[in-house]
Amino acid sequence: MPSVDVNGHTNGHANGHTNGHTNGHADVDVTGFKNPSLQVTEDHRIKLVDAPIREPGPGEVTMQVKCSGICGSDMHLWKSGRIGSLEVKGDCVLGHEAAGLVLKCGEGVTNLKPGDRVGIEPQEPCEQCFLCMEGRYNLCEQVKFSGIWPDNGTIQRFKVHPAKWLYKIPDELTYSEGALLEPLSVILHGINGANVRLGRPALVCGAGPIGLVALAAARASGAHPLVITDIDPKRLSFAKDFVPQCQTYRINSKLSAEQNAKEIRKLYGEDEYSAPASVMECTGVESSVCTAAFSVRRGGTLMVIGVGKPVMNNIPFMHLSLAEIDLKFINRYRDTWPAAIQCMSGGILDLNKLVTHKFPLEKAVEAFELNADAGNGSIKVHIVDDTDAVL
Repeated sequence: MPSVDVNGHTNGHANGHTNGHTNGHADVDVTGFKNPSLQVTEDHRIKLVDAPIREPGPGEVTMQVKCSGICGSDMHLWKSGRIGSLEVKGDCVLGHEAAGLVLKCGEGVTNLKPGDRVGIEPQEPCEQCFLCMEGRYNLCEQVKFSGIWPDNGTIQRFKVHPAKWLYKIPDELTYSEGALLEPLSVILHGINGANVRLGRPALVCGAGPIGLVALAAARASGAHPLVITDIDPKRLSFAKDFVPQCQTYRINSKLSAEQNAKEIRKLYGEDEYSAPASVMECTGVESSVCTAAFSVRRGGTLMVIGVGKPVMNNIPFMHLSLAEIDLKFINRYRDTWPAAIQCMSGGILDLNKLVTHKFPLEKAVEAFELNADAGNGSIKVHIVDDTDAVL
């Protein structure tokens, strides 16, 4: 699917607009905004407002966010007001998949200068707890994460961020590709523990943006045969076009998780050894996790990457136990941006096809409304700011 740019013109871009904006903010005049920002509220509304512009403190930079992607977690925070224990308790700027341009540097910043193009690692750990000391800073309980209340995210023109967590991106990468470094980082962290190997069978559950990145990464890692599942035939068609060497399986809602798993296993071969040694579950949906558990071969690895409900009661515990299946989880990422940049700039992965729609920052509300409509065929929606901003 070609990317659709929604620039405010109605001709030919009907899929970029929604008639009637229930939040009441779609028609706001943003021409006077210095820092247009997309905020979510405690009562599940989104609005475009003019946010304050901060000066960078010691070790910080002020940058213009040039591109920010919409993540499923952003939608959860809008529609549900929470992700697990992370709750929206006040107005907060959403977004964490982003790249931008450094405009100002605070005291002590030596690794960056104004004019540098950067990818944004959107977390700021405390660097004091035992997890940070061990290098597992993604598990820090005091982490400040962009777009998770009360820490403002990246869907705004100007953002202050610690220079330590910004990475220069080469000229050959676009800002859109820079924003894709974040979902790629999720998969780089997940695939490290998923036991994906050259010439070994692998399965990806879920053909959403994260699942599609996982599919591409598994292919680049040499996994074969490679199968991806989903309930949506359009998503599976997209996956086949994206990675032609893969096979697809449409989940049959009339079958149990175990029955679906038997059908999936047939795509690999008839014996246990042929079944997928590695499964990356990218939906977080309980039925899909159960299907993944029955699909992975004995002694294999099931890596749950998707975000799901707080409690799942139907996980086949004894099946996992008796088969010595390694059930693993990840939380975000750590030390992945350098590798992600190399993957993208070195041509190992080309994720540009995932970006199906682009909206200007001033139409961020419309971007979210389109992303919320499952019927429009969007995969990854990017919000871009082409303004040549100065401070």
